[in-house]
Amino acid sequence: MKIAVVILNWNGKALLEQFLPSVLEYSKDAQIIVADNASTDDSVSFLEKNFPNVSIIKNTSNDGYAKGYNDALKHIDADIFCLLNSDVEVTKNWLDPILKEFETHSDTVIIQPKILDYKRKGCFEYAGAAGGFIDKYGYPFCRGRVFNSIEKDNGQYNDTTSIFWASGACFFIRKSTFESLNGFDENYFAHFEEIDLCWRAFNLGKTVKYVGSSTVYHVGGATLNAVHPKKTYLNFRNSLYTITKNVSGSLFGIIFTRLLLDGIAGLKFIVTLKPSHFFAILKAHFSFYKHLPTLLKQRKNIQQKKGYYQTQSIVWSYFVRKRFRN
Repeated sequence: MKIAVVILNWNGKALLEQFLPSVLEYSKDAQIIVADNASTDDSVSFLEKNFPNVSIIKNTSNDGYAKGYNDALKHIDADIFCLLNSDVEVTKNWLDPILKEFETHSDTVIIQPKILDYKRKGCFEYAGAAGGFIDKYGYPFCRGRVFNSIEKDNGQYNDTTSIFWASGACFFIRKSTFESLNGFDENYFAHFEEIDLCWRAFNLGKTVKYVGSSTVYHVGGATLNAVHPKKTYLNFRNSLYTITKNVSGSLFGIIFTRLLLDGIAGLKFIVTLKPSHFFAILKAHFSFYKHLPTLLKQRKNIQQKKGYYQTQSIVWSYFVRKRFRN
């Protein structure tokens, strides 16, 4: 199977200099491509001078993760795409178990490896950890990470198993699947677009897998810091977008409950003296209301499937019942 490792870059020369060598060293049978989102630093000239064997796709603007990859992948001939963040260190033989899973299970269309923290290599990393799931109200969580509780890697997730969503930090997908789903929703810009894509795949009966025998290390927050209000805005807004488009059952009841829970989260930000995050949630809700007619039109063209969530409310389990692994 032909595999292309595609790294989306925007003003990330330092990250490319640090992490691209590991990708080249441990991905001998893959085509390595950097898709540049109209960087204003010298990323492209740096690549051309120091990594002449790396192909470069020059996008004409910086329109985020979703459109950046949508535009770039149109120009790539491969059976499997690996969408890899520029702040990821890969390991020896990281591609072998992934390709084996694709080759032996035709129903598997998306895969995520084990994602550990580059700064604390014995711990799982926030963005994806050991594979993602979602609760009834659209709140995502992972094996190895529930909200801010992050587990140490003691081999407890060395398995291969079905998951609900795979992390965009290191996201493998069949080209045929990406094209049949019309790629990422470009209205997202960044954050949650991979969950939306996985949900749309789930609605069509496709399988997403976690392969724990493949390991990568992710810095996280290199493009947008985890405590940045813009990240809060995008996560809350795009989560509401995703629920409206994909959820099965009583949409009004789920959205109403979710808005109440978001309101409680906003009040918590006020109490903890983080007003910028409160206003980010408020802004996210107004954007959601503005785009609701468009989202409902999209919903009509998407087949919703039951059984998407693993737990009724991860918020209740985590904050009230204190049920989580740590």
